[in-house]
Amino acid sequence: MIILTLAWVVALVLSGWQPYDRATWWMEVAPALIALPILWATSHRFPLTTLAITLIAFHGLVLMLGGAYTYARVPIGFTMQDWLDLARNPYDRFGHFMQGFVPAIVFRELLLRLSLLQRGWLTTILILASCLAVSATYELIEFGAAMALGQGADEFLGTQGDPWDTQWDMLMCLIGAATALLTLSRLHDRQLSRVTR
Repeated sequence: MIILTLAWVVALVLSGWQPYDRATWWMEVAPALIALPILWATSHRFPLTTLAITLIAFHGLVLMLGGAYTYARVPIGFTMQDWLDLARNPYDRFGHFMQGFVPAIVFRELLLRLSLLQRGWLTTILILASCLAVSATYELIEFGAAMALGQGADEFLGTQGDPWDTQWDMLMCLIGAATALLTLSRLHDRQLSRVTR
């Protein structure tokens, strides 16, 4: 937790020094600012696996980088756009992939440790549905910001002119969640066995 906190504090200072748009920065880094005190408050009574904490830490850094530049202007996204000959900066898509990838492991950990559910298809469906619920909630927050801020919400939305941006965002979240479950479940199970002993 100390390493995560130090990394996030440094990243928050750097990303918030001169962000492209201050209001967008606040909206993008808010999940990390909410998560950090919760993680500290629960770290002794309910320590998460190293995998979950590492993924949460990385996701926070993704949010802070997106907040600094806005997702449509992150420099590494422009590099990827050039390399892959894409029509738009893909960093927003990556952010939504992470929005599924990281919560999938966190939800998996919570469900397996706090409920009577066992590993299997029902747990997998619940994890995927929970990740989609997070994505849909975020899209509703974006909708609310767009209604409240009008044109000022363009940087936060990061649609880059794509009328299907909301649908793509949710699809990327679902792909991220499924990818995490397919690639990390065995590692996660090994770490869970150590934490729950």
